[in-house]
Amino acid sequence: MNIRCPHCQKGYHIPDERIQTIKESITLHCPSCKGAMVVQPPLENPMHGKNLRASVPAGGTVLKERILKTMHDLPPMPQVAQKAREVISNPASSFKDLAKVIETDQAIVTRILKIANSPFYGLSGKVSSVQHASVVLGAKTLMEVLTLACSSEILGKTLSGYDLDAGELWKHSLAVASASRIIAGRVNRSLEQDAFSAGLIHDVGKIILDPFILERKAAFKAFVDEGRETFLDAEKHILGFDHAELASEACRLWHIPASITLAIRHHHDPAPSDGDQLSFIVHMADAIAIMSGIGAGIDGLLYAIHPEASKVLRLKGDDVSEIMGAIADIVDKTTQAA
Repeated sequence: MNIRCPHCQKGYHIPDERIQTIKESITLHCPSCKGAMVVQPPLENPMHGKNLRASVPAGGTVLKERILKTMHDLPPMPQVAQKAREVISNPASSFKDLAKVIETDQAIVTRILKIANSPFYGLSGKVSSVQHASVVLGAKTLMEVLTLACSSEILGKTLSGYDLDAGELWKHSLAVASASRIIAGRVNRSLEQDAFSAGLIHDVGKIILDPFILERKAAFKAFVDEGRETFLDAEKHILGFDHAELASEACRLWHIPASITLAIRHHHDPAPSDGDQLSFIVHMADAIAIMSGIGAGIDGLLYAIHPEASKVLRLKGDDVSEIMGAIADIVDKTTQAA
């Protein structure tokens, strides 16, 4: 079934098999403008008479190698973040030591001051230096702001293959990071910082795959239009990789901690993670962000939540609604210009 947002007129496709499960009208949020879209149950069971998958080219070794090579063209995650983490973990370090490390990258400093002065942190116009920020925010919060500053540029790009305008992936990543931190705070406070970091860069693989998806947009549409597979399945079939797998490869190149890399690898399906709590946290946070209509993109309507996720994380319906409201407020306030 094809649906069109009544607010921004952007069109989307929902697989027929998923439509058949709808017994009464439901409301979805448009990934583009966040407006409400009402979907009515089908009057009959539509069938596809043509197997479109047969015409979809599978990814080969040459294509896989080409995709892997692009990862070396990605800007590296600034080393200042890793160095700052080491300073914070050293009990003998001071705020002055932390500021010295961060101030080695002036581009990062500029973004830190902008974020620190955003309405979310309640310091609009009051933070004039990194050392000042470290004193008024504290080391833990400053590390959070630093992580945001390091990732904002790479996540702020337009991704035409995924139908994501400039800034949408950044907002979605911020929403997932915030939701991950909130969930971790409820189930395992020791994971809060790693959960925030993992949530923030969980979709970096989309940046890697976007040009290849754009080149094969017709093949992706044909594959998904069959109505039996998700966009993630299309990535695996057509390209030979999915964006979560490539994101984990990028994390290894960036020397991201193994625990964060594992969670990013399994953020769509935490089942193979052998019960890794952080993987379940990021998976659920991603689902909550998509349900909130924040930067879902072309694959947002097809997200499948692991059936055990709520049980593993001890989340109830009211908890999810509360988190949805919280991350919407965080994204709105954090992304406002200082």
